[in-house]
Amino acid sequence: MPDVTETKTEAAVDAVAAPSAADAQSKDKPRSLWGDAWFDLRHRPMFWISSILLVLLLVIAAFPGLFTGANPRDGDLTNHFLTKPELGHLFQADWFGYDGQGRSIYARVIYGTRASILVGVGVTAAVTLVGGLLGMLAGYFGGWLDSVISRVTDIFFGIPFLLGAMVVLNAFTERKVYVVILALAFLGWTSICRVMRASVITAKQADYVTAARALGAGTTRILFRHVLPNALAPTIVVATIALGGYISAEATLSFLGLGLADPTISWGIDIAEGSQAIRDNPHALLFPAGMLSLTVFAFIMLGDAVRDALDPKLR
Repeated sequence: MPDVTETKTEAAVDAVAAPSAADAQSKDKPRSLWGDAWFDLRHRPMFWISSILLVLLLVIAAFPGLFTGANPRDGDLTNHFLTKPELGHLFQADWFGYDGQGRSIYARVIYGTRASILVGVGVTAAVTLVGGLLGMLAGYFGGWLDSVISRVTDIFFGIPFLLGAMVVLNAFTERKVYVVILALAFLGWTSICRVMRASVITAKQADYVTAARALGAGTTRILFRHVLPNALAPTIVVATIALGGYISAEATLSFLGLGLADPTISWGIDIAEGSQAIRDNPHALLFPAGMLSLTVFAFIMLGDAVRDALDPKLR
């Protein structure tokens, strides 16, 4: 006959050991795609560098008065290109020197951040919404709807992006931020549409979608609860990288005189004005151009980090 004391001891040991085994099993539980991507991103220096830069740019865009007390529109002709930058006067009006109208280049660089960020984020949000919705419908339903959306996409793909934006913007007498956003979004949704369409075609053939359909789930539920979350990753990567391109496009259009115009403050406008004195006073061009390059670089670097984290083949 077994010893009662020994049996109780073994039961107590099993009871104590059971939670530890459960904890170990929970730790070994596989992560989802987004959880795995976040775990990978946290260990990428490129992600943290780009994120810090972008947070700083967003703070500058939202609260430019925290970084300069100078008015970017006030000109004083006693200050001109000939007044060289005072690099020792940190965060003061003459830190980057003055432009041809005696306005503080540093103040204009700070206040110009808002227009560029608004255009980039606005266009990206619009093209992701429109292109993502059209691509999802085309990829899921297929048939004649896919044919129509694909042919319309091909037509827009045939229009050169900057040339088409110049034609559209030339039709407006007053070109404010929202006008530039609409013009760029009108021509920029095609890439997102194609990426989303391909992702949805792949996702809708998965077993979990077939099971949901067999259990009687409706089309809307399948699309937004099963297909979209698993097809969204490539779209986010493309949109993040494209955001920097939209900021460059706005600056290019403003440089050509077809984008934002005074009194809106834009890096493209300042680059256009600074290019007229590049031989004698290159600082008037280099500072706004450098800020533009830094912003585009931060968004592209973030997009590369997100792409590497979401694509298991690149790990």
